[in-house]
Amino acid sequence: MFINIGRVLMVFIWFFLLLNLVHPATKPLKYFIDVALIFMVVMHGLQLILLKATQSNSTLKMSKKEQVKIFFFGAFELLAWQKKHFPKN
Repeated sequence: MFINIGRVLMVFIWFFLLLNLVHPATKPLKYFIDVALIFMVVMHGLQLILLKATQSNSTLKMSKKEQVKIFFFGAFELLAWQKKHFPKN
C-alpha cells in the first residue's frame, strides 16, 4: 500500500518538474525547479545503473519495462521489484 502511495507521489513530482519546462515559474523558483529536475534524473539514473551493475550474469535479468519503471518511480519501484524477486520466507 505504501509503495503505491509512493508511486502516485512520484508521478505528481515528475509532473510538477516537467510542467516547469512548458510553463516556467517565476525567476527564483524556476531555477530551483530546474536544478531539482536535473538532480532527479541523475539520481534515478545512478540508482538504475548501480542496480544493473550489482546483478551478476546468473541472476534474472530486468526487462526494459522494469528498468523504465525503476527509473521513473525510484526507490518505490525498487522496493516492489525486490519484494517480487526476493520474498521473505
